[in-house]
Amino acid sequence: MHINTMQKFVNDPDTFVDDSIIGFVKCYPDVVAHTACSRTLKYIAAPVAGKVGLVAGGGWGHDPAFMGYLGKNMLDAVAIGETFTPPTIESFYEAFRSADAGLGVLCLCGNYAKDIANATVAIKQAAEEKIDVRMVVINDDVAFPDISERRGMTGEVFLWKVAGAAAANGYDLNRMESVAKRAVSDIRSIGVGLASCIIPETGRPNYLIENGTMEIGVGHHGLFSKDTCKLRSANASADIMLSEILNDMPLDATSRVAVMISGLGNTMLSELNILFGRVYDVLTAKGVCISRSMVGNYFTSLDMMGATLTIMRLDDETLQLLNYPGYAVSFSHFYQ
Repeated sequence: MHINTMQKFVNDPDTFVDDSIIGFVKCYPDVVAHTACSRTLKYIAAPVAGKVGLVAGGGWGHDPAFMGYLGKNMLDAVAIGETFTPPTIESFYEAFRSADAGLGVLCLCGNYAKDIANATVAIKQAAEEKIDVRMVVINDDVAFPDISERRGMTGEVFLWKVAGAAAANGYDLNRMESVAKRAVSDIRSIGVGLASCIIPETGRPNYLIENGTMEIGVGHHGLFSKDTCKLRSANASADIMLSEILNDMPLDATSRVAVMISGLGNTMLSELNILFGRVYDVLTAKGVCISRSMVGNYFTSLDMMGATLTIMRLDDETLQLLNYPGYAVSFSHFYQ
């Protein structure tokens, strides 16, 4: 038995992830349920008859992702890995089986090589059972110019919402795959880290951000930042994030967008509101129409201090899908 020396509510670091999953399911039994795999959870009503299944997955540590987005017109099943570690092949495979109602499954993954590799093997296993699974990979992090190196970040939340609404509206698998790919092409994110996170299994940070500095382009695992600079004001920090996104995806007075500011786990909502206020002022001054806005903890990195900015450029179809009613435990903004 491990002795908890961290300032956290932990029983045994080796069972931290599983203990949290069990508590989550006990709390929301009317929305989520266990499956045959302990690291795969499903929406209680899945598979939903007459609808393409929707699956996502990734490493632990990004609360409320991934299991917090299971629900009506949202994700049908999720595969969960260890902290900052990809889900197993078994977990992805069970997610596909749990989501499939006979019309196929769309799997949405961030651009992480091991996640994609395990999902790909699971897709081949599902094909042997005549389950048609397609995969769409999101790479919304603009921290690096090479698109192939861009990681999936908070933009996954918008992608899940759009794809979930498409499934609820009766899109077949081909059409869902197409709209998901188009959504990916219109989503950009950037993160700023102010203080590192503590890995519960080890009780130590996996990197260090010096006091008085900030990491521009920090990833959800805390590594591979674009730049380190002195700590800036909230407005200056928002300007840096917004500049990175607008340099990659220019917007003007004809643009409609959804904007999300997400905390990374240990940042006050008050701070996030200040960041959003600046982003709002700059975008509206350019004539950009902000059709949807969200501020909160939507895709975190354990207890990292910092924030991400995500902007999704919208067309008529994706705006309608984004606004379509949906409900998940951690995402009730669109519930009607």
